[in-house]
Amino acid sequence: MRLLHTSDWHLGRAFHRVNMLGAQAEFIGHLVTTVRERAVDAVVVSGDVYDRAVPPLAAVELFDDALHRLADLGVPTVMISGNHDSARRLGVGAGLIGRAGIHLRTEPSAAGTPVVLADADGEVAFYGLPYLEPALVKDEFGVAKAGHEAVLAAAMDRVRADLATRAPGTRSVVLAHAFVTGGEPSDSERDITVGGVAAVPAGVFDGVDYVALGHLHGCQTLTDRVRYSGSPLPYSFSEAAHRKSMWLVDLAADGSVDAERVDCPVPRALARIRGTLEDLLADPDLTRHEEAWVEATLTDPVRPADPMARLTERFPHTLSLVFDPDRAEDESEVSYARRLAGRSDQQIAEDFVAHVRGAGPDPHEQTVLRDAFDAVRADETVREVAR
Repeated sequence: MRLLHTSDWHLGRAFHRVNMLGAQAEFIGHLVTTVRERAVDAVVVSGDVYDRAVPPLAAVELFDDALHRLADLGVPTVMISGNHDSARRLGVGAGLIGRAGIHLRTEPSAAGTPVVLADADGEVAFYGLPYLEPALVKDEFGVAKAGHEAVLAAAMDRVRADLATRAPGTRSVVLAHAFVTGGEPSDSERDITVGGVAAVPAGVFDGVDYVALGHLHGCQTLTDRVRYSGSPLPYSFSEAAHRKSMWLVDLAADGSVDAERVDCPVPRALARIRGTLEDLLADPDLTRHEEAWVEATLTDPVRPADPMARLTERFPHTLSLVFDPDRAEDESEVSYARRLAGRSDQQIAEDFVAHVRGAGPDPHEQTVLRDAFDAVRADETVREVAR
């Protein structure tokens, strides 16, 4: 069976101040063309269809168009909700839509109930594990403590239990939206840390033939059977080196996997350039970036006059301007943004405690802070679902 694995469309999301809806529509067209021309048997979409719980109307219309075009091809599609989606909204009408071959899996309780498709070699069971917010699903899965590994392991126990009841030789595919150990994150993914831990080990998914992951925006191979497709478009400059693509996966009769990357159309290259303003304006090696979306980091010791206006004369698609002077600085002189760069909410809170009283939090206080952040994240999820 030939699968096309994609995820993290983030319909409705912009790239800095650039509206990406046209590029997202172009990707949908490319997806449909790939399904038709490469004889795809099933499409799997591993979450974050939308960028937010209540997407703009134009994004909903594009999603509707994608569903109609996939249904018209007569190729089954299995989708799950991600941490950016409202699972309840995305799942509205799932039963009716399923009759058209579009299978939306947004309910955690259905983790062990697969979509079963068949080819000449027999049946393939597709198990959809939507994004599982630990605080909200721990009771459903009967785990004592909310954590990503615990709830995913419990969900996979249901998958393996169902698979054990099926005919020998039944192949299996799991769709999941999670941060799996070994994956490389980027700046555009929302933090899903719970209890101080964001990642789960790949071994959680043992026992199935292919795991189609979503959440991380870079296309990655964790094992031959566990892969991220990544997002089809860039959503941060940290993705400048990404090759945006989908996985074309051939699942053989014996469950073995052969995967090929299929490149996605990218509207414009990304470039990160660094140096003094005068150097950036004069360096001939940067000519290749003149039509790219540019993030420029200026290293001038003193902030130059009108830097954005001057940069856009050479690089008209400059979207981000960062100042990082090449000079010795005391910690007190370092900008607030630079002090926070790459630090988690937990670390920032612990730094604040240390700043106020002269010593960082003890282990008990670290746990109190961690629980507070987990509670806020769970409350935000509940509020988004209820909107």
